[in-house]
Amino acid sequence: MKLWLRSRDPGLLALCGIIVAFTVYYGSLTLDIHHGLGTAAYDSGLYDQGVWLLSRFRSPFVTTMGRNLLGDHTSFILLLLVPFYWFAPGAWILFWSQAAVIGLGAIPVYLYARETLRSSRIALFFGVAYLVHPAVLGALLENYHPDSFLGLFIPIALWAALSRRWGWYACAVAGALLVKEDVALVIVPLGLWVAARRDRRIGFVTAGAAVLTTVIAMFVVMRSLIGVPTRNAWRIPFGGPSGFLSAVFTRPRDVVSYFTSEGRPWYLVQMMFPMAFQFLRRPGVAVVSALVLFTNVLSTYWYQFHIEYHYSIVAVPALVFGTIWAISHLPSTGWRGRRVALIGVMAATGVSALLWSPIPFGRSFPSYWASDHPVAVAAREAVAEIPDSAVVAAHFRLAPHLAYRDEIYQFPTPFRAVLYGVGLELEGTRLTERAERVEFLVLQRELSQEASDDFAFIEDAFDEYFSNDFWIVWQRDRLTPLPPLP
Repeated sequence: MKLWLRSRDPGLLALCGIIVAFTVYYGSLTLDIHHGLGTAAYDSGLYDQGVWLLSRFRSPFVTTMGRNLLGDHTSFILLLLVPFYWFAPGAWILFWSQAAVIGLGAIPVYLYARETLRSSRIALFFGVAYLVHPAVLGALLENYHPDSFLGLFIPIALWAALSRRWGWYACAVAGALLVKEDVALVIVPLGLWVAARRDRRIGFVTAGAAVLTTVIAMFVVMRSLIGVPTRNAWRIPFGGPSGFLSAVFTRPRDVVSYFTSEGRPWYLVQMMFPMAFQFLRRPGVAVVSALVLFTNVLSTYWYQFHIEYHYSIVAVPALVFGTIWAISHLPSTGWRGRRVALIGVMAATGVSALLWSPIPFGRSFPSYWASDHPVAVAAREAVAEIPDSAVVAAHFRLAPHLAYRDEIYQFPTPFRAVLYGVGLELEGTRLTERAERVEFLVLQRELSQEASDDFAFIEDAFDEYFSNDFWIVWQRDRLTPLPPLP
């Protein structure tokens, strides 16, 4: 590592400049989207409340979802953000750190491409190609998720494994395993690749450590915090693992039909096209992502097999490294040589970025309210009226802006639970004790029909406290009891 720091490689210096610009631009963009009410209680709000609670040495029970933050997912990597909340708490911590760690993931891509293809210019291209991959930028623009750390740790682990830098490899694998309980889906295949192609002992230790970490995360940590080892078994079709395996043999046509439904093949095309499918020439490295891609298209959860959501970023590094690996084995000349392959990857990267990545002037760049939008300005006025220690139920767009308190709910929870609890078993019920503690409501002046029905049911127990053109703050009248649910 010291060698490339000393080398003053102009390609690396250029990439560092690009990463700084990338971090500033996308950190500012995502924070502006947040201040323009473009984020929600799910997902940025729940992480903001959870990490804030940790920074105050309290149990991170996130009231917007009704679960312990570290029981929902074992994202212990979030502890790295806690010190920032001691000094300057704010949503900027989430959004800027997300942009930074994803941006830094381009450095190991560059290093491997430079070492393998012996060209700083080509290495610079691959570093940029990684950053503009639709799944990478999709994860960055989708609220906040700790999965963004995998955009750094997985590239470091791949570079270190391919280059036999075992100290870096161990740190990257350990970091990745702290991100989420299901990271074994990429770390186990990586370990098996290392065992087969680099070092058998290190590879098997990697795979074993990943499996053991997942078992502990699910059956010790998550079970102790939320009562079950996983909340997501419902995402496996045909009734769960045994039902799916049975269907493979007894209903193969249904299984084939399932895998070709709802755009799943198109998702795979979008994931692979930016690299012009070049990794298929020698798929040994790219196959590290195969299990992640399979589970994404297997899932019944729509978001997992759509490229703009955070579930896909973990699969991108192996596709990029696999492409570099495959091209490095091509002859340097001829129509089947490296130059033709690189031209194809460059063209595919450019086309896919323009079509599917949220880049400026691209077709998928998001439309959003800026922070100075009148509705957002009015929302901040309403939020400023709420005491810091008050228990609040708010519109889902405002809940993230009220996160730094012990109890913040996404209305109509807790008066009628919605998306709340470990298995959503409380859906539609009154959380009586929590509802009694609510002191303020913050709701839009023009309510949706569903929200209007929910509010009408409890309206007599609240008085108007503050209002502007877009929002109304309601304060609880303790003399009027809440009516029971019908």
